Amino acid sequence: MTEQEPEHTGGSKAPDDGRPTDAVAVTSAPSPDGAHLTDPGAVDTSLRSPRERSRTFAGILVNTALANITTSYLWFALTFWVYLETRNVIATGVIGGAYMLLIALSSISFGTFVDRYRKLTVMRFAAAFTLVMFVVSGAMFLLTPITSLLDLTQPWFWIFTVIILVGAVVENMRNIALSTTVTILIEPDRRANANGLVGMVQGLMFVVTSVLSGLSVGLLGMGGTIVVSLVLTALAYVHLLTLRMPEEVRAAATDAHGGFDFRGSLAAVLAISGLFALILFSTFNNFVGGVYMALMDPYGLEMFPVELWGTFFAVGATGFIVGGALIGKFGLGSNPLRSMLIAVVLMGFLGAVFTLREWAWLYVVGIWLYLVLVPVVEAAEQTVIQQVVPLNRQGRVFGFAMAFESAAAPITAFLIAPIAQVWIIPYARSAEGSAQLAPLLGEGTSRGIALVFLIAGIILVAAALLAFMTPVYRRVSASYAEKASQSSQES
Repeated sequence: MTEQEPEHTGGSKAPDDGRPTDAVAVTSAPSPDGAHLTDPGAVDTSLRSPRERSRTFAGILVNTALANITTSYLWFALTFWVYLETRNVIATGVIGGAYMLLIALSSISFGTFVDRYRKLTVMRFAAAFTLVMFVVSGAMFLLTPITSLLDLTQPWFWIFTVIILVGAVVENMRNIALSTTVTILIEPDRRANANGLVGMVQGLMFVVTSVLSGLSVGLLGMGGTIVVSLVLTALAYVHLLTLRMPEEVRAAATDAHGGFDFRGSLAAVLAISGLFALILFSTFNNFVGGVYMALMDPYGLEMFPVELWGTFFAVGATGFIVGGALIGKFGLGSNPLRSMLIAVVLMGFLGAVFTLREWAWLYVVGIWLYLVLVPVVEAAEQTVIQQVVPLNRQGRVFGFAMAFESAAAPITAFLIAPIAQVWIIPYARSAEGSAQLAPLLGEGTSRGIALVFLIAGIILVAAALLAFMTPVYRRVSASYAEKASQSSQES
């Protein structure tokens, strides 16, 4: 991937010594008080109508959806296959933990590249890299005996896993680039709607992969699954080559340096008053979400046979799609941050009550309603960032946020799972604990998990209500309103 040079569409050229003339956008150095770089000539939305730009965004969105589904499909399938063949939970735990850890570690680097290069260039690079990794994994699967590939004491298992892992992680670079294409292609007053569609795509990924990965491993085997993922990844890459985004005249001039600009990422976040607090709140929300990530499957498997649980969870995951579609239709209102906190309050309430009784319908409906609200939180954060952060820093801000938020849920999951297993669940199943919890949580084998969900939900509601009263909430809301007003006046 080579850095994009400015393409002059007219006017004077820069002189040979490299100094810009008045006809070329000038980059202003950041001032000590956090002033931003400016490069108004990098994006020209007058080249096409909003309708044409929306069609291009739809093409990018569909392409990203296919890529996300394909990588998740192969990654989930690998986890299922390894467990079914080895019955080793340590292997699957390491695989899942390594995936989230690498996303957290690489997101700032991904954001740096998104700021330095054209967005479609970044997407094509990520797609090509993932395709190469999957081809290598397929070749290794064909050439390595299955007994050696599944022997955890041999390097072949870990090499094979890391190849697929790296391919899946690099594909996430596209999601950061996708958020910046919303800024380039979509009118400011429609960005919340576009972000809702992004959430709908993520929900589709959950539904498809939770059902198809298991079926694929069972019916096609791991070899057939790799072939399917290769074909779909190649199709997505070819389709991506056909897309054009002329509005991005050149990569916006940026102060990003190297391949891992942590200092620049942090400076970009701190330059906007209250933005770091917004990211911290989203991270806290993910910390609590880690409780559900760790214990939702065990609770479901206590209630349903394993064959039915995957289907019921897929039904619940359709809430992602519905939530994203509702935002795509109605937006997030004049203050997305307020909508976000209201959604978090409702999520906390649902998380606290959907296991008050061990009723299957209550659990499934609760999951569905909870997941309807998740796209609201994610779309609100993206919409605020797209409005208040300059384009030439958005990649690093989104990458910084992804790094923090991706690390939060696994940390909580690793903490809460042993606490629940060693202390809370045994207490709830004891005669004394069962009798004490029955008036509040009813009776059943999973009252310990229900107690954890109840406490987590109460904490989440309290945190969101407190956030409403903070000066940070008022500052970020005012900054968003000011930027939105400026955008409407300019358009």
